[in-house]
Amino acid sequence: MTVRINPSILSADFANIAQELSRIDNADFVHVDVMDNHFVPNLTFGPQMVERIKATSPIPLDVHLMIADQDTWAPGYAEQGAESVTLHVEATTDPVATAQRIRDIGARVGIALKPGTPFADIVDIAHHFDQILVMTVEPGFGGQAFMESQLNKVREVAAFRASTGTEFWIQVDGGVTEQTIELAAEAGADTFVAGSAVYGTDNASLAVENLRKIARDHSHR
Repeated sequence: MTVRINPSILSADFANIAQELSRIDNADFVHVDVMDNHFVPNLTFGPQMVERIKATSPIPLDVHLMIADQDTWAPGYAEQGAESVTLHVEATTDPVATAQRIRDIGARVGIALKPGTPFADIVDIAHHFDQILVMTVEPGFGGQAFMESQLNKVREVAAFRASTGTEFWIQVDGGVTEQTIELAAEAGADTFVAGSAVYGTDNASLAVENLRKIARDHSHR
């Protein structure tokens, strides 16, 4: 199985963003959390910052939108060059139509589930997306502890993928470490967002490789 490691720059040094991006040039994507202090109680990047990250990043952008009114704003991030844009089902009124607009621009599109949102809420539309993101923390802040209770949801999504032949990626985001990535990979995830487990080390690229190896070793697909 292909394993993807997407470091989150929420844990990076924003004052030296170009250098911080160069530290993870062996990663698969850079994970960019866009928060508006409405959908979640935190404020991070906006379109201008994402545009700057795109201009300096050696790897593709995996933009995770935690903002209100995503039907309006999400396609703009694809237009800026993000290779993947993930919506939150809780912040969209027509996720399938918005996903199609993003795809028409040329980006992949994912759909995210907060810990309290069951997979059943999107099971009928899951095939419209390239990635299902199972949040393993409450969205809004980095550095939170991994919620093992969400592994059953990962297993449920993986079982659906296997039974239907759907080819979406299964991403987990929140509290991913060398220990918890084992659990997530065993549950069926293949795409992992890691913040402090990468940027909190002296050698970020080595941390990416270590996480990738652990996930591969514990994957069963």
